[in-house]
Amino acid sequence: METINRADLLEHPLPAPQPPRLLDQVRARIRVLHYSLRTEQAYLDWIKRFIRFSDKRHPRDLSAPHIERFLSHLAVECNVAASTQNQAKSALLFLYREVLQIELPWLEGVTQARTPKRLPTVLTHSEVERVLARLPPGTHRLVGGLLYGAGLRLLEALRLRVKDVELTRGEIVVREGKGAKDRVTMLPRAVGELLQQHLQFVRALHHADLNAGHGEVYLPHALARKFPNAGREWGWQYVFPAGSLSADPRTGAIRRHHVQEQAFQRAFKQAVRDAGLVKPATPHTLRHSFATHLLDNGYDIRTVQELLGHSNVQTTMIYTHVLNRGARGVRSPLDDATAMPREIWGVGEHAPRYSAASLLQPA
Repeated sequence: METINRADLLEHPLPAPQPPRLLDQVRARIRVLHYSLRTEQAYLDWIKRFIRFSDKRHPRDLSAPHIERFLSHLAVECNVAASTQNQAKSALLFLYREVLQIELPWLEGVTQARTPKRLPTVLTHSEVERVLARLPPGTHRLVGGLLYGAGLRLLEALRLRVKDVELTRGEIVVREGKGAKDRVTMLPRAVGELLQQHLQFVRALHHADLNAGHGEVYLPHALARKFPNAGREWGWQYVFPAGSLSADPRTGAIRRHHVQEQAFQRAFKQAVRDAGLVKPATPHTLRHSFATHLLDNGYDIRTVQELLGHSNVQTTMIYTHVLNRGARGVRSPLDDATAMPREIWGVGEHAPRYSAASLLQPA
């Protein structure tokens, strides 16, 4: 074994280690703060786009006008939504504050895009029934039932663990929902029996994985170090496991992840199309419909707020729009029975008759 002479070491010192690359620093800081993998991917993508837009100059050499120019480029030339523009701004502010440790006065002065306030799309009871009936039976229909019946977000449903589903009490514990908050919501009795059958199949799949030398799932934070065998226990398994094993994007470990959200989104989009709906419904529309129908059934808004996991009741107030008749419950003067004969609006034997040709005539 070759020995190192102290004199040679003093005469020819080892080169200093190279500092980590900027993106590696960003990645490390995000993981220290326990940001989600999606946030990590989004922030890294925006930082890379900002550097390329700035002719690959180091962000330390750039200032407020460069950020303003980049955000304007996104809004004017790329025509991105206000929420997308604000996400890009958040990524850049994270870069300067958390990674480069630069606290400059212009950081707060960067323009915030104004996000338009839109009312959520809500389905009627019959529309929800038609869509759920057209989802593929099994996993997808169960997930759809939980989105509407328990008010879950899509990823909250897909990330459910077996231990957090209480069939006897009819409860679901949502772990680390939006804002890293836990909450309890109801388990719809309508899906109870089907969910029990589904869990029997999932348990058989888990046993098969264990026999094949796998059967481990991802555990949050440091639980895998504290409880090395917990990842193989039945209670920690996903309620909706994926059909195949996959590599963890951060560690490379081979595990069975949960069903990918894109798979359910595609199935839901097809179900909406098959149901003949013209509303732009997405999986999140089922959560909007859950809240709206609870309020319509007379439940108080504070209860609905807790079930949805909203921090501010103002966020829940947006669903009260469906409790009104028309706009804010105002009766239209056209609905006044004494205003004019109903026949001119197509009611009665003297109602006007329309043809395709008449509708195509120019005004």
